[in-house]
Amino acid sequence: MGARPGDIDNFNNSYRTNNAIKYASPNYGGFTFGAVYSLGGVAGDYSRNQVWSVAGRYANGPLLLSAAYLNVRNPNVAFFGNSTSGTVSTTTSNVSSPIYSGYSSAHTYQVVGAGGAYAIGAATIGATYSNVKFYGLGSSYASAFAGQTATFNNVEVNFKYQFTPALLVGIAYDYLRGSSINGSSAPGYKQGMAGVDYFLSKRTDIYVVADYQHASGYTASSTGTGVTAAVAALPTLSASSNSNQLAARIGIRHKF
Repeated sequence: MGARPGDIDNFNNSYRTNNAIKYASPNYGGFTFGAVYSLGGVAGDYSRNQVWSVAGRYANGPLLLSAAYLNVRNPNVAFFGNSTSGTVSTTTSNVSSPIYSGYSSAHTYQVVGAGGAYAIGAATIGATYSNVKFYGLGSSYASAFAGQTATFNNVEVNFKYQFTPALLVGIAYDYLRGSSINGSSAPGYKQGMAGVDYFLSKRTDIYVVADYQHASGYTASSTGTGVTAAVAALPTLSASSNSNQLAARIGIRHKF
């Protein structure tokens, strides 16, 4: 549960990073932390394509808290480009989601995120917040918004209830708001999610999930050449042609 619009804050996504060094700490009374550094560097610019991140987590009884920071230089290639198949483009956006594909020309991609959850019996309530910035647009390839910074703020609240050891039900609501581009109405994305998961055994479960997203305002076009009306774009799906998108999934999963 809890996929965000376009997964812009990457809470539910993972991205490959090349030449990465990672450290994960032992558990200190419920507190753990870690860091990742991916070496970048090109002739004349040692920090280009550099990726680094730090994160901390505290888990004690019913309480879980976490926070993380991510910084990527030349994200169109070093970050988003590493998640593509085939030859990575250096002159156009490597991002498929229209929510933020128009901003991948940025010099730096930065994410600050925090979240928490608290269990009360069979119920768990949680919330997350992230602030995402695309600094220095027009650095990787030409953009009509060269030198500007795009900002997205994302908030989610979620709830799940374990009715029986085999039956789990959850709901979530997410709101993502971007910054205004050249005085146009700022983009906003509202998303509601609900799902049921039933375990047939320890390794096999059946699930039903439904997601609905509504977009409003205007965002940068995928080429970064202008402003376009925001469209709904649920994670892992092709974007909608308009401001609304609804998806339902039914599946069976077996863990090997």
